[in-house]
Amino acid sequence: MMLGFLLARAGIDVIVLEKHGDFLRDFRGDTVHPSTLQLMYELGLLADFLKRPHQELSQLRAQVGSKEFVAADFSTLPTKCKFITLMPQWDFLNFLAEHARRYPAFHLRMEAEVSGLMEDSGRIVGVKARMPAGELEVHADLVVGADGRSSVVRDRSGLQVDDLGAPMDVLWMQLSRRPGDPSTVLRFDRGKLLVMLDRGDYWQVGLVIRKGGAEQMRQKDIELLRAGIVELAPFLRDRGGELRTWDDVKLLTVKVDRLRQWWRPGLLCIGDAAHAMSPIGGVGINLAIQDAVAAANLLAGPLKNGTLTPDHLSAVQRRRTLPTRLTQGLQVTIQNNVIAPVLANPKPLQPPWFLAILEWVTRRIRSRIIGIGFRAEHVQPPEVGGLR
Repeated sequence: MMLGFLLARAGIDVIVLEKHGDFLRDFRGDTVHPSTLQLMYELGLLADFLKRPHQELSQLRAQVGSKEFVAADFSTLPTKCKFITLMPQWDFLNFLAEHARRYPAFHLRMEAEVSGLMEDSGRIVGVKARMPAGELEVHADLVVGADGRSSVVRDRSGLQVDDLGAPMDVLWMQLSRRPGDPSTVLRFDRGKLLVMLDRGDYWQVGLVIRKGGAEQMRQKDIELLRAGIVELAPFLRDRGGELRTWDDVKLLTVKVDRLRQWWRPGLLCIGDAAHAMSPIGGVGINLAIQDAVAAANLLAGPLKNGTLTPDHLSAVQRRRTLPTRLTQGLQVTIQNNVIAPVLANPKPLQPPWFLAILEWVTRRIRSRIIGIGFRAEHVQPPEVGGLR
């Protein structure tokens, strides 16, 4: 959606295909970080964006055993907004679509599920999609796969994927929120890791579990899940009954992988289609948007004047490879050396004596990595365009 918006803004004809009839998906990652808010500011959309219902977090607080500390503090970042916004992803996508439609070159087709790629002499020349009225064929100078960690475009492309591994999955659920509830986002203790995101009148709660353990858990009484949540967040004790059955719990299968090559002639993958991110840090959406901005900056000119070559697609990968590798490397290190040991240790955690010192010394570094990332992208002025 972001890439389509930026290319249409530059006067390039774009069709965005969405397989569903709307953007409503429960428990997608919904954290919009300062790097993305900065892009909204550069596009002149920030004021309108912040009018939409959202919550703001200037700090991310975590609790390890009995010790609480600040995981990230965004107040020192060199950005217009020094906070994370929590906004349902469907609201964010609807917001982008609403503004993108102001450009005559932008076209959004809902209920269009991509089923295959069209190829001519080794070059991708379009996609096939299933729609309620029948099959749709879209011929294009460039096909962009931005369809996530289970990307059909990536699967049909034949591009090679390297799996970096993930020792965990996440069970997502919803519990009511009340005034006075603690604002701690992460809780580690007794073999469990709990994530709690403020959604205004409810908590989006994520319980991190060992990889592949969901089916085994579903064979047990849901009361065990309720008890595990209350063990880490006792203030939710009287709300466990809101989880009536396992149908109220959604599984996120965590993947961390990346394509060796993000492109082939006529095709480019970005976002999770190019590099599936761990939920650690909630940076996946923001890295994908940075990919989109880099792609728009590098490809708008060649697309506009008809000179697009594989070298331009390769340039997008070169631009975004370093931040992708560094972010995934950090995520895998945390998964293997922090989260996996926590999940394997059912005993109460005893934070090391030096945690407070380490937390203070590295706070600015962590805050920048989470809030901005390893390489921020910035919107370039459109070459051509014009609103309706």
